[in-house]
Amino acid sequence: ADTMRRQIREMHTLTSRPFGVNLVLDFPQEERLAVCLEERVPIISFFWRDPSHLVSRAKEGGAIVMHTVGSAADARRAVDAGVDVIVAQGWEAGGHVRGSVATMPLVPAVVDAVSPVPVVAAGGIADGRGLAAALALGAAGAWIGTRFLASNEAAIHPRYRERILQANEADTIYLDNLFDIRWPNAPHRTLRNQTVQTWETTGRPASGKRPGEGEVIGTSKSVGPIVRYQSYTPGADSEGDIDAMSLWAGQSVGLVSKTQFAAEIVREIAEQADSILRQLP
Repeated sequence: ADTMRRQIREMHTLTSRPFGVNLVLDFPQEERLAVCLEERVPIISFFWRDPSHLVSRAKEGGAIVMHTVGSAADARRAVDAGVDVIVAQGWEAGGHVRGSVATMPLVPAVVDAVSPVPVVAAGGIADGRGLAAALALGAAGAWIGTRFLASNEAAIHPRYRERILQANEADTIYLDNLFDIRWPNAPHRTLRNQTVQTWETTGRPASGKRPGEGEVIGTSKSVGPIVRYQSYTPGADSEGDIDAMSLWAGQSVGLVSKTQFAAEIVREIAEQADSILRQLP
């Protein structure tokens, strides 16, 4: 919580614009939410599990509340709990994935289910074409992850960034339970790597029987030892066998070909989407 407080205060010095903090509800978040509200975070985004027990507290603290869902039913429940903005995350998304429906059919289903509540599309979007498509589906905007992992500002390991830039659209894999140490029962999408390949060639054994399970493959100043199959994002301070770690990425990774500053990415996406939308009848 202390680290989060420092980071939030730094954000306030960098911008007067709205920014958000994402809280994963598979873990206790009451203390972090309190810090967010004390530090006047404008947007609180919840992910995974039912956010009902925290929504009213966040809104009473003055925050706009977002929640990520993978189905129209989950979206309706979130709105009933008081959520202000729904993030509809399609199966193409990188990292942990809440549902099993692709972005194209999911977004309009969620829009229809919760209108007039704003819906943000997520999963498989990396450029202005994807943003324009999301808007055409009824979304109010797009939530983009993989493209920004290649930004200069992203605090990931250089080798992880390199793997993202090298990958094509077929280089990711959706997994129910592989990189699950420290976060079990949370499906995810990652780049194929040696850990995935070895697990597949040995017949996809269950947890507890996987090759090299529990082997220390790296370290990080922030989390300490990193073991094989751990749910972990290789940060800039990571050391060890980066290629063996969980390399989260969505299917849009094939559209990511260069490193840019985040502001350049935003500007490029907005300009491309605007150009496309102006051409439509």
